[in-house]
Amino acid sequence: FHLSKWISNSRAVLATVPQEDRAKEVKELDLSKDQLPMERALGLQWCVQSDSFKFNITISERALTRRGILSMVSSIYDPLGFLCPLTLPAKLLLQELCRQNFGWDVTIPHTLSEQWTNWNSKLSLLEGFEVPRCFKPHNFGESVHSQIHHFSDASELGYGTASYLRMTNAKGKVHIAFLMGKARVAPLKRQTIPRLELAAAALSVKVDRMLKAELPSTRDKSVFWSDSTAVLKYISNDHTRFHTYVANRTSRIREATQVSQWRYINTKRNPADDCSRGVSAESF
Repeated sequence: FHLSKWISNSRAVLATVPQEDRAKEVKELDLSKDQLPMERALGLQWCVQSDSFKFNITISERALTRRGILSMVSSIYDPLGFLCPLTLPAKLLLQELCRQNFGWDVTIPHTLSEQWTNWNSKLSLLEGFEVPRCFKPHNFGESVHSQIHHFSDASELGYGTASYLRMTNAKGKVHIAFLMGKARVAPLKRQTIPRLELAAAALSVKVDRMLKAELPSTRDKSVFWSDSTAVLKYISNDHTRFHTYVANRTSRIREATQVSQWRYINTKRNPADDCSRGVSAESF
């Protein structure tokens, strides 16, 4: 949002913003008594009153073609990956259409159209979903320790990563906040699960670099979690010559992290499992 369109908590500051530069929701706003409005960016909404992000996705009738499905999936504005486990099944459907060489404007077969219609019709369930904008809860106080934790996972369908901020205040109270999620479909050229797990680990390192630049207050070293013992052995092995695919990704990981930052987590406890397999709207 443009700075001049942000809502101020001060009537005096709001009055200094020219009328023509104000968002339409605040032009007639009386901060002393009116309910704060909802700011929108495509499907993502910022509820100023509760200071949280919400989603209101408009389900429109589009042609049951590859072009129509891509248009609908691309219209979901989700820069932080809140919905990445939910959108993965739709991306997998697009990949399947690509694998079968469907043209952009060719009507898809009934089996796939039924799958798409079922996914599309459940998006209305997101109306009750919201995420707090602020990482720290009210009255948490100053964070004396902050650390980013990245979880990575892969399956034959896709791979992804989920990142969280772990904060500790002066009283020793701990709070965990979701930062970002990433989910990608597995390549058309099939790879082994260990290689996909390694790709997920490399993705988490890439995300860490970006988050570190945006969150300079995280003084402690990041922690990376994987449920693949093969990946952990790849990273800790510094005397074996690997094939190009493995060598390239392990070198990226070692350049940015230390072996001590990598830890094992059981598959059932890995939150990135949803990023690699996808979930239905009801489960989400």
